[in-house]
Order: sequence, then structure tokens, then C-alpha cells
Amino acid sequence: MPTVSELKEFSTQIRRDILRMVNAVNSGHPGGSLGCTEFMTVMYQEILDYSSNFDMDGKGEDLFFLSNGHISPVFYSVLARSGFFPVAELATFRKINTRLQGHPTTHEGLPGVRMSAGSLGQGLSVAIGAASAKKLNGDDHLVYTLHGDGELQEGQIWEAAMYAAGKKVDNLISTIDYNLKQIDGATDDVMPLGNLRDKFEAFGWKVLEVKNGNDIESVLNGLKLAKTETGKGKPVCILMHTEMGNGVDFMMGTHAWHGKAPNDEQLEIALAQNPETLGDY
Repeated sequence: MPTVSELKEFSTQIRRDILRMVNAVNSGHPGGSLGCTEFMTVMYQEILDYSSNFDMDGKGEDLFFLSNGHISPVFYSVLARSGFFPVAELATFRKINTRLQGHPTTHEGLPGVRMSAGSLGQGLSVAIGAASAKKLNGDDHLVYTLHGDGELQEGQIWEAAMYAAGKKVDNLISTIDYNLKQIDGATDDVMPLGNLRDKFEAFGWKVLEVKNGNDIESVLNGLKLAKTETGKGKPVCILMHTEMGNGVDFMMGTHAWHGKAPNDEQLEIALAQNPETLGDY
């Protein structure tokens, strides 16, 4: 298992990948991707029990579904650096007829991607289906999801949340990237979310909080604790407090970089704040 220091080095390289990917095509979503680097690092380097031979069935292994698919840069980078496909392929991000489209798709057969995630709000429903199938098949592995907090403004999320609790889908852990920002501004200004802990608990979920979702150890401890809460009759929700644009000072504290790529000068400033650790693609 990697050390905390190694996980931090890994996440720093992921941030470099994200920045270089979106800069190269002047397109993509760096803000949320940077905010979730620690989570995705811990998920694929420590938490998930997955096979090195990817197949869509996913029998006998944990499954992960990225519901807020616009943060594909962090997803692709972590998948590549976890061995799902060549790191060099990151250079094809958002280019015509390549496997690394702006939102993850399944038709090109990219290893690690189990659902198309363009329209928000659908990932929880898909994950519930997968988790239910594992129960029917006697597979005791877990299903994980990641959602944006702005995504919770989609009604389908709450229909799925109601179903998961009602049907006791207790092999499911869903994490909310709780950064309080979305494409048009603060979530409180666009559509207030209210008290998410109270809401998920009212829907019948077990709720945990990670106060600093940009700290490797906090994320690791939160996910490990969540695993201990599975199998007890309730799905598990983690409210993970993060900073959009984490690791790049001029991207933090604002929603402006939700879907805007840094220019060449800004890229160099951002990369200088995140020294190379594993080698760029």
C-alpha cells in the first residue's frame, strides 16, 4: 500500500495532468477536477478493490461511477496513472475521434469507464442498479459514486436516494463534492441546497462528513470509516468539503474556473505551484 507521502506525490502529478490537459485544447473543467484530486487518488490507489483486467461486468470487484462527468480530467488522469490505459493517451483529451472525450463515454471502450456521464443526476441511479446486482449475485464488493453538490439540484438524485434507502441498498457509498460552487456561481445563489446532512438522513441514509476533502489523510480516514458503515441496512453518504481549484492559488475561492482553461502563462504559474513528481506525459 502507498504511504501518505506517496499519495500526496501522486495527487500533485494528477493536478499537473489536469492543468496540461485542459490548457492543450483550451477546453475542459479544471476547477472541480483539482478539488477532487485527493479523493480520486485515495479511491484508486488505496480504497477500491479492482481487477487489473477491466471488464464491464465488474464481478468480484468494487465499482466506481463518476456522476459529475464534467470533471473527466481528474478521472482520466487517475485511471491512466493507475494502469488502466497508457499515460501518453492523456495528450488526446477532447480531441476528435479519441477515447478521452470531454465527458466520459462507453462506446469507445475506455478501460475504467462504466457509464456515460454527460447529463448530470444519473450516476446514483446507475450505481444503485450495479449495487443491487451485486446483492443478487452474492458479490460482497462495494459500489462507490462521486457527485457534485450542484448536481444535487437534479430531481433524479432524490428519487434515487429515496429508492436506495427504501430498498436497503447498503453496499453503496456516495460522496458529495461539497465545494458550494457551480458553473454560474455559489450554490446558495443558484439553488440553495439547504442542510444536506439533514436531507440525506431524512431520506434514510447514514451520513458522514469529511471536513477537509483536500487532505489525503482526512479523505482516507473518511472512506475507511464509510466502509465500516456498509451492510447495516442503509446506503452511506459522505459530505466531503473541498475547495474548487485546489492547489492553484488563483483558481481557489471562486467558481470562475469551473469550466475555463488556463492560458499558457497561467499554466506555467500553476505548474510551478505543483512540481513534477511522476513525470509528465
